[in-house]
Amino acid sequence: MPFNIQKNILLNRTNNKPILLDAFIPAASKPSQTILYCHGFKGFKDWGPNEQMATFFAERNFAFVKFNFSHNGGTPKQPIDFPDPEAFGNNNITKELDDIDSVLNWIEAQNIFENLSVKKPVTIMGHSRGSGTAIIKANEDNRINKVISIAGVSGFQARFIDEETLRLWKENGVIYIENSRTKQQLPLYYQIAEDIYGNADRLNVEKASKELNKPHLIIHGTDDPTVPVEEAFSVHKWSKKSQLKIIEGADHVFNVKHPWEESKLPAGYNEMLDSCFSFLTQRD
Repeated sequence: MPFNIQKNILLNRTNNKPILLDAFIPAASKPSQTILYCHGFKGFKDWGPNEQMATFFAERNFAFVKFNFSHNGGTPKQPIDFPDPEAFGNNNITKELDDIDSVLNWIEAQNIFENLSVKKPVTIMGHSRGSGTAIIKANEDNRINKVISIAGVSGFQARFIDEETLRLWKENGVIYIENSRTKQQLPLYYQIAEDIYGNADRLNVEKASKELNKPHLIIHGTDDPTVPVEEAFSVHKWSKKSQLKIIEGADHVFNVKHPWEESKLPAGYNEMLDSCFSFLTQRD
C-alpha cells in the first residue's frame, strides 16, 4: 500500500524545547489506526531500523508517528548524535509525559494529513524506558486506546546505581554515563531522581499498569541484557488486559543495531513486528 512520509516536522512549543517528529500516512485509504512510537533511554526516532518499522505499519494501513523526546540530547538540525548533552542531562519522566501530550495535541490539531486523527484508535508503543512512560500516559489519557511495550521496564529505578553511587550523585548533582556508540560521557543531573522520588505516585509503572484497563501487548526477548525478561512477567501480572509475547534469542533491541545497513531484518525483529500487527488487528 502506498504511503506518504513527512520527515522532521518541527513542533514548536511556548516555553518548552521543540519536538521533532515523522509521520508515515497511508495514501490510498484512510488509516485504520494510529501508532505513536516512544523511544527509550539514549534513543531517538531514527535509531536502527525504525524507518523499516514505520514502513511496515504504513504499508498495512496504519498511520505511524515517531518523535524525539524534547530533551533526548538531539537538536532539530542534528537529531541523532547527542549534540546537546545538557538537554539529555536535564531530561526526566515528567518532561517525557508532557512531550507525549504535545504530540497527541499536534495530531488532534494538525492540518497536514487529512486522515490523521485521535478520533480513530491510537496505540502508544514504547521501547525500554519509553514503555514505562507510555504505560503511565495511556493510563492517564483517554485518547489512547491500546499499549504496546517492547523490552519495557517495570519501574524507573536506575539499574546502574547502588546506594553509594546514589549518595555521591545527590552530593555532586551529576553522574556521567558513556554512550557506547558516540563515546560521549553524557551527564545525568540529580533532578531526574528528584522527579521520580518527588512524583512517586504518578511515576509508578506498577500502579499505572494495575489501573490500566486497555488492551496491552508486552513483548520481550529471552536474551535481553539491559532489562531482564522477568520485568515483562511482572508487568503482565499487573496489567489486567495484557498479552505476553516472549521471543527466544532476542536481545534488548531484537538483534538489530544502529546504524542498520542490512537488507534483511533478523528473525527476532520480524517476529516482534508480526506480533504487534496481530495484536492491533485482532478483535477486542
